[in-house]
Amino acid sequence: MTQTADTSPAVSFTGVVKSFGTVRAVDGAGLDIPRGETVALLGRNGAGKSTAIGLLLGLDEPDAGAVRLFGRPPARAVAAGRVGAMLQDGRPIRRVTVRELVTFVASTFPRPLPVAEALALAGLTELAGRRVDKLSGGQIQRVRFAVALAGGPELIVLDEPTAALDVEARRAFWASMRAYADRGNTVLFSTHYLEEADSYADRIVVIDHGRIVADGTSELIKRSAGGHLVAFDLPDGASGDDTEWLGLLPGVVSAEIRGARARLRSDDSDATVVALAGLGAIRRLEVSPATLEDAFLTLTRKTAERLHEAATENAGENVPENATESVPEKETA
Repeated sequence: MTQTADTSPAVSFTGVVKSFGTVRAVDGAGLDIPRGETVALLGRNGAGKSTAIGLLLGLDEPDAGAVRLFGRPPARAVAAGRVGAMLQDGRPIRRVTVRELVTFVASTFPRPLPVAEALALAGLTELAGRRVDKLSGGQIQRVRFAVALAGGPELIVLDEPTAALDVEARRAFWASMRAYADRGNTVLFSTHYLEEADSYADRIVVIDHGRIVADGTSELIKRSAGGHLVAFDLPDGASGDDTEWLGLLPGVVSAEIRGARARLRSDDSDATVVALAGLGAIRRLEVSPATLEDAFLTLTRKTAERLHEAATENAGENVPENATESVPEKETA
């Protein structure tokens, strides 16, 4: 009988829901990450990133839906050494050296990475004999990385991995991360440094209010939120109150007024500029590619607007027809 190679994705979320009281931290998330991909998870504080990572690692159970790693429940994949994690929490262990700590962690897995290799990948070879509790914050972050690599995982999950690192250390970290990913391993990382996601991720997933609001390459996400920024000075006397026409220009996705300057997000900047030229003299015209930060802010703002509209509609539907404009507040206990 011929055996079929396991081709299940490294990570699979299917209709995952997780609530804490009245707060739905993850709201029907669906996501597949193929093996060998490097994926950035972006979101504001409280967007649901940490909850999603906790579910992925088996630290919590979903209220509905399913989470699978390599086709298995998370706890089984972690126990088999197929998953490593570098989380923000955790204090350094006293009176042990870096090498001793990584050696101990490696010994708990069935197929660990050689300790010297884990130390080298994390840039800790020269610090291997140092006590962990005597290291700087940036060095401890690299120890966490080595510990995550110790089991020789096929998937590594990184929660804000460069938060305590300076610019040089961040570059060295991502060079090591790329070397690890180039072996065919899967990487999932969350970060507040959007330039890291732009530079190092094959794919970006944006989560907001527990929902996945964008999923694709950096370039695709930039285009979806308006691929270019078109900026120019408004005509004399114009203000933000009489510029609704800007949103009607060809290619314009959104329009914003800052003082006397208009900023248009456009998915067809050529058409936008031609239309502006046809309206007369445009002063200080600038066209530049949208950044990932521009796209991120646009996406999260749209999500907030949709949720506000939905809440307003629901509130209106629940008001009785004979209700007066003034509704007394409920008494509190």
